[in-house]
Amino acid sequence: MGGFGALSWRQGWLWSGLMAGGAAAVYGYGRFVERHRLVVERVAIPIAGLPADLDGLKIVQLSDLHLHPHTQLAQIERAVALANAEAPDVVALTGDYILQRIGSMRALTPVLRQLRARLGVFAVLGNHDAIKGPRLTRAALAAAGIPLLVNAGVCLPVGAAALYVAGLDDGSWGWPDLDAALAEAPAGAPVVLLMHEPDFADMAAADGRVALQLSGHTHGGQVRLPGVGPLVLPKNGRKYHTGLYRVGSMWVYTTRGVGVNNMPVRLFCPPEVTVLTLKRL
Repeated sequence: MGGFGALSWRQGWLWSGLMAGGAAAVYGYGRFVERHRLVVERVAIPIAGLPADLDGLKIVQLSDLHLHPHTQLAQIERAVALANAEAPDVVALTGDYILQRIGSMRALTPVLRQLRARLGVFAVLGNHDAIKGPRLTRAALAAAGIPLLVNAGVCLPVGAAALYVAGLDDGSWGWPDLDAALAEAPAGAPVVLLMHEPDFADMAAADGRVALQLSGHTHGGQVRLPGVGPLVLPKNGRKYHTGLYRVGSMWVYTTRGVGVNNMPVRLFCPPEVTVLTLKRL
């Protein structure tokens, strides 16, 4: 009995050590490998009645850059390089450029200025930007040549057609006004709506004028377990938290984003640069 008990005691320590080592390895991978492993996600968006001149139009979405302290400028520079390599027609920035210090926006300006798109680069606020410094965010984006759409939109002529890109105020700390954002949308022009928090999609779909909503905010949960999904999701991002959804007659795509929050780990949820291509049905 003594030998059996001693063996069981040693086995217990062995298994405890293996489990601790495994947990440390998983954490190390999530912190030092996966959160830096930017991937390009390619998504086709079929739209009924899409004008022929808009068929194949390419939108690159970047979101949740969250510069400092856990996401460094080099990661964002890589994301910008990947975006430019796609030669997009439009670049959509869907908020949360910083994490803690609004002053970090100044460091982002020269990097975001490098973004290139045939029809333009457009941005909206995220919850971090809205609460920590919307005016400085607007100024930093303007210095990069990027308009900030706050309950506003812009019409982009493409051949004989037009695409309308609209942006809403942040849904957590601002006052989103869809009617104001779509006030100048031409009849028949497909509407792409930039809105940081994805769960606004129910309201946008009920309105009936939006073809595609692009969102971020959730980071895909950052840590996802196979068969379980994301462990933690933020308010206003728990319903349409990752990837492509059909909501009524509208599409919503929620990106996993580029950076991380105060938990600097990603697992089964790598950061992404999203390439969305409009397809005519």
